[in-house]
Amino acid sequence: MSIHIINPNSSRTVTDGIDAAIDPMRTASSVPILCSHLHGTPPGIETQAHVDGVVAPLLARAAELEDEASAFVIACFSDPGLAALREQSAKPVLGIAESAVLTAMTLGQRFGILSILPTSVPRHMRFLGAMGVMDRLAGDLPLNLGVADLGDEGRTFARQKEVGARLRDSHGADVLILGCAGMTAYRKRLSEALGLPVVEPCQAAAAMAIGRVALAKTDV
Repeated sequence: MSIHIINPNSSRTVTDGIDAAIDPMRTASSVPILCSHLHGTPPGIETQAHVDGVVAPLLARAAELEDEASAFVIACFSDPGLAALREQSAKPVLGIAESAVLTAMTLGQRFGILSILPTSVPRHMRFLGAMGVMDRLAGDLPLNLGVADLGDEGRTFARQKEVGARLRDSHGADVLILGCAGMTAYRKRLSEALGLPVVEPCQAAAAMAIGRVALAKTDV
């Protein structure tokens, strides 16, 4: 049995980053944590059409893994197929966006989201509205960088510091969320640079999945 973290895009680089980010957490898990990505999907999920298009292959891949899975994590900040996979699977299903928001609300009163592109923000507003947490949102600002651009560490970190400081100083955020699975490498540095807690969504969801597996062991 394993916790399966599925990256719905086709980027090996993003998947490797997720794997590295959650690696220190493996010692806390009673089951292996495996990271994988889909094939034939976009290398970055940047539009609503991308989000909608990865749901069917994601569900198909999860169905293949159902018997060996202890839990699933959907590693895309749009949480594609979250409700559908929860309906399909008998196992715990965590979305990294939902998990990140829930975690952020335990670390501060008002959270800010660093998105990749302006087109990401309306998608986030829809799921935040559905979660009923808009009153805790300080702001959601884009870096104006696509998923592929996030590999440029100098440029990405400079934009994160600039946008994060705006969320802190102008919008009142006291905790920040990295709004893309492709930002896994930046959490600690950004937190130290801005003096705020920063939530990395894949880590947040993995922690919840580990907890859900542990809770299942207490069932009688």
